[in-house]
Amino acid sequence: MRKLTWLGHSAFLLEIGNKRIAFDPWLKGNPKAPISLGEFEGADVYLITHDHGDHGLEDAIQLSKEKGGTVVGIVELSDYAEERGAEAVGANVGGLFEVHGIEIALTQAVHSSTIGVPVGFIVKAGGLTLYHAGDTGLFPGMALIGEFFSPRVVMVPIGGYYTMGPFQAAKCIELLGAERAIPMHWGTFPVLKGTPEELKERIRMTGLDVEVVKLLPGESAEI
Repeated sequence: MRKLTWLGHSAFLLEIGNKRIAFDPWLKGNPKAPISLGEFEGADVYLITHDHGDHGLEDAIQLSKEKGGTVVGIVELSDYAEERGAEAVGANVGGLFEVHGIEIALTQAVHSSTIGVPVGFIVKAGGLTLYHAGDTGLFPGMALIGEFFSPRVVMVPIGGYYTMGPFQAAKCIELLGAERAIPMHWGTFPVLKGTPEELKERIRMTGLDVEVVKLLPGESAEI
């Protein structure tokens, strides 16, 4: 089984074999979350892109303490999680490392954060390489992420205002050389105006052979 479920905003659950990998698991207070924090079964790892309240750091700490699993993020963020009782692993932008048999790399993200710096994540598991861009604007280093890691599936923000909109996200996907793109960070709040339909149109206009997979909160895609 290789299933990716969108939990709203930037939150995803990736299930590959017997591994459960949660990205930015913001469930408490997320108006688009299809389940509550208490209903979430937990994960082997919780990948946290940065410390803004809509990306699940506090939720991940609680889940780690109550249901097990390891919080993974930039080193200052992992220190914060560990000080509050979670199991945590911290790293920095660079090469691959392993947590619970899952290969992970932190990537640059152009955004802001109070604790450490914002990041994206490369995940290699079950023969699949994915990229969760985190909250970010477009930056030329995305081409190097594509060159070095060759992610087949990418999760990219499209809402605009705080992150890339559809126009920039289409260029991001082109730089990465991805086969499938899953939009995130859209529709949660009125200010996030970008839509998957706009992204699909931008992709069509560029002539890229990329499948844009629109998920609604709670929906899954076999990857």
